[in-house]
Amino acid sequence: MHPILFRIGSVSVYTYGVLLAAAFTVGMLIAAREASIQGENPEKVLDLTFYILIGSLLGARLLYVVVEWDLFKDNLWEIPKIWKGGFVYYGGLFFGIAIVVIYSRIRRMNVWRVLDILAISLAIGLFVGRWACFSAGCCYGKPTHLPWGVVFHDPLAIAPTGVRLHPTQIYLSINGLIMYFVLIYIRRHKVFHGQVALFSLIYYSVTRFLIEFLRGDPRGWVIENVLSTSQFISIPVFIASVILYVYLLKKHTPPPVDSRENTDNVESEAEDEI
Repeated sequence: MHPILFRIGSVSVYTYGVLLAAAFTVGMLIAAREASIQGENPEKVLDLTFYILIGSLLGARLLYVVVEWDLFKDNLWEIPKIWKGGFVYYGGLFFGIAIVVIYSRIRRMNVWRVLDILAISLAIGLFVGRWACFSAGCCYGKPTHLPWGVVFHDPLAIAPTGVRLHPTQIYLSINGLIMYFVLIYIRRHKVFHGQVALFSLIYYSVTRFLIEFLRGDPRGWVIENVLSTSQFISIPVFIASVILYVYLLKKHTPPPVDSRENTDNVESEAEDEI
């Protein structure tokens, strides 16, 4: 909506960058709070978030460049211009997870518990960060006649101007907020470390797959105009997360006690006492 927040002389301050910084700051604060709640060292987690910031930005940008290579192959100098938008969430997610695993091993932290902590902070980060997409006009939706459709007017916006569009950026933002509250509930009742993180992957892969159908921006396709790159990635992410979730749940859930066997044991003990 407003790609440039304000100008100082000839220097432009982009709304996209400001909101990304805000998303990271809020996510960092939530991560520190969750670390205290879940029994991890908040200082170690805060240190980790800085490495994640760098790695996830790099990963998200690299995957976007790969997916949209035709846009960059003749304009390589455009690759570092991240303030204009252009990230693929899953690229940042995979790089971020790799950094968490490496860092946790080095600092002797429980990897799954750290992932649980960061999953919650990531959800609130998505809630704030998707407004950065909205400000720049990237990740825009298909044309719609629905009353809540949005019209971009700023010529600097990436989205087409003068057309009522699905506010998919806002859909994704609300989706992040819902995910945050769902994950908080799961964290309060979880039975194994990793439950929050794995459920977040299950939830996000499904909802992202569905919201992608409303996207109208040019992006990578596995099957042209049928299955986008993000939808394609969502499928193995969903399958792998469900398998791991079920495996860890069974591993940490005690088997049911057979009441008949238990009765026999009690009778046997009683006979021994007699």
